[in-house]
Amino acid sequence: MSECFDTHVLLLLLNKMKKLTLFTLLIFISFTPVVLAGGMPADSGVFILHKFQQRIGREVYRVSGENGAMRYDVDFKFVDRGSPVPLTAMIRLNAAFEPVDFFAEGKTSRLSQIKDSIHIENGTAFVSAADTVFTQKVDKNTFPIDGYSPATAQELLLKFWKKRGQPAHITTLPAGDLQILKDGTDQFTLAGKKVTLTRYMVSGLIWGNEMLWADGDDNLACILTIDAEGDKTEMVREVYEPLLDEFISRGAAYGMAAFAKTMTQTENANVPVLIRGGQVIDIINGVAAQNDVLIENRRISKIGKNLTAPKNAKVIDATGKTVLPGLWDMHAHFEQTEWGPAYLAAGVTTVRDCGNEIGFIAATQKAIDTGKGVGPKILMAGIIDGKGPIALGVIQANTPDEAIKAVRNYKEKGFDQIKIYSSIKPEILKVISDEAHRLGLTVTGHVPQGMNLRQAAGLGMDMVNHLPYVTQLMKRDTLRRIDFADTASISAIEFVKQKPLVVDPTIGVYTLWSRSLSEDITLSEPAFYTLPLTLQSQFKSTGVDSATARRYKPALESMGMLVKKLYDQGVPIVAGTDMGFPGYSLPRELELYVEAGLTPAQALKTATITPAEIMGKDKQTGSIVEGKDADLIIVDGNPLTRIRDVRNVKVVVKGGVVYDPGVLHRMVGFNVK
Repeated sequence: MSECFDTHVLLLLLNKMKKLTLFTLLIFISFTPVVLAGGMPADSGVFILHKFQQRIGREVYRVSGENGAMRYDVDFKFVDRGSPVPLTAMIRLNAAFEPVDFFAEGKTSRLSQIKDSIHIENGTAFVSAADTVFTQKVDKNTFPIDGYSPATAQELLLKFWKKRGQPAHITTLPAGDLQILKDGTDQFTLAGKKVTLTRYMVSGLIWGNEMLWADGDDNLACILTIDAEGDKTEMVREVYEPLLDEFISRGAAYGMAAFAKTMTQTENANVPVLIRGGQVIDIINGVAAQNDVLIENRRISKIGKNLTAPKNAKVIDATGKTVLPGLWDMHAHFEQTEWGPAYLAAGVTTVRDCGNEIGFIAATQKAIDTGKGVGPKILMAGIIDGKGPIALGVIQANTPDEAIKAVRNYKEKGFDQIKIYSSIKPEILKVISDEAHRLGLTVTGHVPQGMNLRQAAGLGMDMVNHLPYVTQLMKRDTLRRIDFADTASISAIEFVKQKPLVVDPTIGVYTLWSRSLSEDITLSEPAFYTLPLTLQSQFKSTGVDSATARRYKPALESMGMLVKKLYDQGVPIVAGTDMGFPGYSLPRELELYVEAGLTPAQALKTATITPAEIMGKDKQTGSIVEGKDADLIIVDGNPLTRIRDVRNVKVVVKGGVVYDPGVLHRMVGFNVK
């Protein structure tokens, strides 16, 4: 990374902004990072960076000063699954603790980059961000910061907010607006001593809320956030690292409690609900009939015509609408508490979380199940990886003893399944599978490096995440299209069928990653402009150039065809998203299945009764049947004839509790009416 602007950049600035003066350009040059000369700085600090509760890197800041002004130089770097993510930054504040200069250049995740330069003088900000250059008048409550990293910038933001008298809003550069809320104090025990830290919530910097803890001098102890890929990330001052597990579990509980407090619906599970006059889908047979549905004591008690509403029942008029089972997302990553309301608002009443931090997901599940949080039912798949350069995961196992211990640990903590990741050795996969099956758990996940799907299934895997692990067994041409007539391809489909393996295709996430950046993003997500601005910014930059998108298209079309062929052969297909647009990606996955040739009724099965059967929950949920849990949604239109109508969610019922999707969406920053 360059330490100064070169002639090429100066010419670029001139071309982009004709009104820039030479003085302005010299300002840009003056605040680019330089190497500090001589000796140790006056002060320094270290934050340890984590993902999945594994150390992945460090952030080191150094402070130098003169005449009351302070300059912070930051080196931020982590390695995520073998990919280095380095960033350097500089922040300069004057003697009044007002920001003067900000510079950040490097990567903020494996998939994203940053190059920001900001100078503030006499109420005007001179900004260069990515390929945009502009000036902007700013007020005294303006602070330069772009995204979750580095932690040093967030520490200075907190101190700035305090010195400004804790204003309701902080304007951020290069764009945005955020709010900081003092949320309470917490006591911890560190090295045998009691430590009191103040807890803050920051909203507007990323999607949703970050949670921060700081000491009495407003020095940050921990930040719970997400990175630019949407993955849970923690930045912890080195001395507080032993408290990481506690920060994570407390953060999940506090985040969920905040949503529970703001819910405005008055319904509760003890109030009978009568849904009158809707077309109720029989998901097993793929047909609909006009009926009433009575819900009592969290369950569907009666289905029929002209049912009588019990005393004090809430009556919902579903005339002209369709009632269908609540949807399942079988490849969720509940990376932050905001996913809870977002899933429910989109009609997703159950998710399988495919790998998470144990403390976070367990605390989140508990909060939802006890009514202290808002979100879908969560089934947990505990991730196990091996050690190695691309390792990921809370638990890593390289020996049989470590593998057995890991499986038992997940079973004891109430997990439903084991998820394998990419660095597991063959002999360890066998041990994991045997122990999981002995304890009544199934095994899903990635096919580890050095193996193919046949080998992994032979070692005990019951399910597979991501369709490309199936395509790797098949004959493909130079455009990566599958030759379905080839004997290798025929054999692969027959193998998956006979095993049988459950397949979670996640083709929606591949179409998102490989979309042309010149394409209208609403073709992928019609509700895109209701997303919070931070998410809009993230997804607008997700994709590839037009030529690359054209190269990927044949392979993507083959993936859709494969889903259809597997389904027709009786292979269990379960709809999963691997994140994407929060909540909305599940309807998109179903739309892609229909585009590939499944009927809408078949596609709906992959997100209702089939996953319920696979996870052993079909006696309780997955279809609208008397005696089952009251997990259902009401939509405008008829998804049996037009699958896109599944997006038109008007009412969500989960466990007998009625939710307004508009309230849920607004709770997490979506711009819906």
